[in-house]
Amino acid sequence: MLNLWFIPISLAFDAFAVSICMGIRLRQVSQRQALRTSFHFGFFQFGMPVLGWFAGQSVAGWVQSFDHWIAFGLLAAIGLHMIKEAFEKKEGNPSESCEQKDPSRGLSLIVYSVATSIDALAVGFAFALLGIPIWQPATIAGVSTMALSWIGIHGGGKLGTRWGKRVDFIGGLILVALGTRILVEHLLQG
Repeated sequence: MLNLWFIPISLAFDAFAVSICMGIRLRQVSQRQALRTSFHFGFFQFGMPVLGWFAGQSVAGWVQSFDHWIAFGLLAAIGLHMIKEAFEKKEGNPSESCEQKDPSRGLSLIVYSVATSIDALAVGFAFALLGIPIWQPATIAGVSTMALSWIGIHGGGKLGTRWGKRVDFIGGLILVALGTRILVEHLLQG
């Protein structure tokens, strides 16, 4: 029973880390940006294990063999882009750069949502193989991710406003490290 709570909540921490990085990048986070981000992260953390559960055993082995590479590639690419931008940014009005490159909108938000929830897909597969019902763990994962993402994006925004470009660089490093951790954990398990 403890695993039915611990596993879904632990899935939320990748989204929490990424939402902090998004807040750092935005600096001044609006309620709309926070709602959009937390809703998408929560929705994907709810939906991916459900999809994984329904896909079942036949597809589980195929996706599990490379899901860590997908997560690593997405997070590393985004992180390296943030690091590059930290060195290219000119001082000025931070709200102008936020309007141009808002990570809480469009394809960027979808990429972040998929990257942070791909492990949840594997958890759904595992639950299906073990015969564990998915609705309660998926709901816990979605709600906890939504709450942590809301907190993370606001906290990251405060850090970004205070420390500027240095925090963009650190946020990029965090995303690369997060992707690398996912990759290394899967490679060591295999």
